[in-house]
Amino acid sequence: MNAGFQRADITLANWRLHPFSRYSFQHVAEFVPVAEICPASSLEPASPGVAALADMQLSEPDSRSIGTIAHLRRSHTDHLVVMRNGNLLAEWLDEGVDPSRPHLIFSVSKSVTGMLAGIAAQEGHLDPDAPIITYVPSIASSTYGTATVRHLLDMTVDLDFDEEYLDDGGAFDRYRRAMLWNPERPETTPETMEAFLATLGAQGHGHGRKFYYASPNTDLLGLVIERATGIRLHQYLAEKLWRPMGALGAAYVTVDRVGTARTAGGMCVTTRDLARLGQIVLDGGRTRQGNQVIPSSWISDMRSNGDRRAWVDGNFNDMFIDGRYRSCWYDVGDGRGSFAAVGIHGQWLWCDPQSNIVIAKTSSRPAASDDDETALEILMLGQIAKAYETL
Repeated sequence: MNAGFQRADITLANWRLHPFSRYSFQHVAEFVPVAEICPASSLEPASPGVAALADMQLSEPDSRSIGTIAHLRRSHTDHLVVMRNGNLLAEWLDEGVDPSRPHLIFSVSKSVTGMLAGIAAQEGHLDPDAPIITYVPSIASSTYGTATVRHLLDMTVDLDFDEEYLDDGGAFDRYRRAMLWNPERPETTPETMEAFLATLGAQGHGHGRKFYYASPNTDLLGLVIERATGIRLHQYLAEKLWRPMGALGAAYVTVDRVGTARTAGGMCVTTRDLARLGQIVLDGGRTRQGNQVIPSSWISDMRSNGDRRAWVDGNFNDMFIDGRYRSCWYDVGDGRGSFAAVGIHGQWLWCDPQSNIVIAKTSSRPAASDDDETALEILMLGQIAKAYETL
């Protein structure tokens, strides 16, 4: 156990707070109900160690230099993996981190869900342009009643909801109570995720006009996939994506009181398998053995499309100044074609097609969201990926 506290000190009320999160992010199933995606399937290859990361120097915003390992420590990294062509090039673990244990990846879960939607569409189960109520009619009276699945995929739903991670007693707290991430209050009535989603209203600017980041969108996307396929989300994910892409570690997803998967932020996977996901997306959905797991057309659309005007008019435009968002992935806008999946508390999946490098980073950063720390991480991950062009 980490110094300074005991397991008994961690509760449903504080499990996402520092310093407890360093333990709980790797033991989520002790605090929240989960559905298993996959068990560990086979032995992992030997670690290459830190390799080139040991001597790699990065440039700070003020032009000073910092060693890569020093940056990983200061950014509360738990585990970092660098991969190329499916091979591990470098790996760094903080003290006490078990690389075989699934780590909570928060909103990187959205990007996994986005790829699963592409598979469902390819199989004919899901029409991205169809109204959401085609699949989930229970939300007809909410703002989602007039939105499409594509609006969910691209975060362009006209939604009145604030992503306030420290909310205590408001809408975001209610949202987390519905997903069983927060303790229930004596004065409140327990509800399911679906029931909560059905109560959300609009701001009034109309669907499809602005990028507006809101996690309920992707939780609803998970419900859409589940209803469209007729298969529970965690099972469909295992059958269609996680096993076929060659995942080797255990994986699970948190669920609400009726078993609805929390696809916006509840997936827990190993950092190596997170890198394997990045690799298959970087390779156009095809495994190293030549099996097409994710439709290449879906990935091509994700990498080349996305409404630039909606992004500029949206609420995340300062994160990637020249970026876009499509099918739950970010176009970094770095001129290299890089794309990324991002989660709070420092979860990252960074894919650079020019250097053919994938970087997976799981962390337990104390702050859920910090603009300065996010900007620094974008700078550093971009430099690490670029440095491998000559290695």
